[in-house]
Amino acid sequence: MPMTENVIITCALTGAGDTVRKSPHVPVTPEQIARNAVEAAAAGAAVVHIHVRDPETGDPSRDPKLYREVVERVKETGTDVVINLTAGMGGDLVIDPDDPLTHLPGTDLVGGLERLPHVEDLLPDICTLDCGSLNFGDGSNLYVSTPDMLRAGARRIQELGVRPELEIFDTGQLWFAKQLLAEGLLDDPTVFQLCMGIPWGAPADPGVLQSMVGMLPDGARWASFALGRMQMPWVAQSILLGGHVRVGLEDNLYLGRGNKATNAQLVERAVTLTESMGARVATPDEARATLGLRLRDRSAAPTKERIR
Repeated sequence: MPMTENVIITCALTGAGDTVRKSPHVPVTPEQIARNAVEAAAAGAAVVHIHVRDPETGDPSRDPKLYREVVERVKETGTDVVINLTAGMGGDLVIDPDDPLTHLPGTDLVGGLERLPHVEDLLPDICTLDCGSLNFGDGSNLYVSTPDMLRAGARRIQELGVRPELEIFDTGQLWFAKQLLAEGLLDDPTVFQLCMGIPWGAPADPGVLQSMVGMLPDGARWASFALGRMQMPWVAQSILLGGHVRVGLEDNLYLGRGNKATNAQLVERAVTLTESMGARVATPDEARATLGLRLRDRSAAPTKERIR
């Protein structure tokens, strides 16, 4: 497994977790999220991974209008960055442990195709596909993504011509993603994100990562990340094993103990680590070539700048 020499850095800007109350730097409104995307790109991120939140409450949202506003704001600045929209929202099931047929607050469970309206509307470069169900942390919160849902979602994403980033939280999900490929529901090159350290999925253990990398299909492009204090060590782990990297406030709020980070600062740290290892940071066009994406339409100039 040769070390990656041309490293794609993805910045996951805000996520869906309860992080807004934990750091003032977590972006909430479309303007804030777009501004963070522009700043992350300037710091060296070739890809920005975008969730949206209710601007009033900070809670996660699936509202296509919010996604459209974020994407339009980024594009209006003329920023060259690959857009990666989550399609994982709509899979949360919180059950009453004493009455499992009762759904508790926090449940947001819809079918596979109902998780894609913003992808159909905006046709981003990339959208995510969470490749299985998972006990998501302690308590009674489940993330639900069944084989039938995944087949329907993968087929629709393929029809739209969007590149799916296959989110893998454990080895069985990687096994199923390879089944989707065998069934013709994924196109080459396949793009994987190996998600480590999320309770109770794959632990942030270098041996586990190496095992998962060994399971990838031939020709796959891949990145990985780990949560919290393991975020920056995982930059090195991924590069050493031949992969790309993801950082950002979705997964980690700190640069060091007590030092709350911005997205741009996390990207800057990843750039420093990458270059210190003798690799170089990929440009957005290099990322597009590596991931098999359509080239940027450079004839479309920004119409105005809302972000200054």
